[in-house]
Amino acid sequence: MASPFPGMDPYLETPELWSAVHSRLIVAIADELVDHLSQKYRVEVEKRVYFSSEDDSILVGIPDVAVATGRSAAGTTEAATLPPPMQPEPVTVPLAAEVTERYLEIREVATGMVVAVIELLSPKNKRPGEGRIAYLRKRNQVLASVSHLVEIDLLRGGQPLPMSGQHPSDYHILISRADRRPTADLYRFGLQQPIPSFPVPLLPGEKEPILALQPLLNRVYEKGRYHLAIDYGQPPVPPLSKQNEQWMAELLANYQLGATPGNETYD
Repeated sequence: MASPFPGMDPYLETPELWSAVHSRLIVAIADELVDHLSQKYRVEVEKRVYFSSEDDSILVGIPDVAVATGRSAAGTTEAATLPPPMQPEPVTVPLAAEVTERYLEIREVATGMVVAVIELLSPKNKRPGEGRIAYLRKRNQVLASVSHLVEIDLLRGGQPLPMSGQHPSDYHILISRADRRPTADLYRFGLQQPIPSFPVPLLPGEKEPILALQPLLNRVYEKGRYHLAIDYGQPPVPPLSKQNEQWMAELLANYQLGATPGNETYD
């Protein structure tokens, strides 16, 4: 069953679903690009691993315990008087979880050179913490190299990544060609619009394949059967603007009217 939204489905942005959507979409993009690239290139799924905790660290001090004995002037041993044992206070120690984020590299077969890096942002990349630090470190390395950067942001929440001249939008796709920096191309689009197709930069003089992301996301939605996991009767996370909220209410009302028995499609 297809998503009711013409572009990005905001219900896929919830943390419970996005990790799986991210993994499926990364592989779908890789497979799609391979079909449009010459034998000169390979597409590799790479990963970035770091440790992250949602909470600030809590320092727990464990005092040393010693039992002292004293010797009297007469040479007899006297037991030291110990205070009553202190009762412990329960605290929570945050455990850092290992986080793996996947991204794509287009490489030239002959030299192994990374021609382009394709990143699909995750929520941790847009929130303060180790996830954002790790991503910004990688982003800066790419921007300082001879590799192109394609940055796909399908998440409304969080803090946008650094760039100047950007106007507010629900989503964006950034294409930073190595030979044109610091100038880059930004595709801005909203919830009510389909995801735009865009060129993927390669080596100079090479024909750039056009990546149609919307059909890939639609396929991920259908193959993942996300219509069975999403409750469209609840508001999405993060919440929508008032304008989008009203538009979505009308959209979903029509969607529910069309979802009558006998109209469903299955994989």
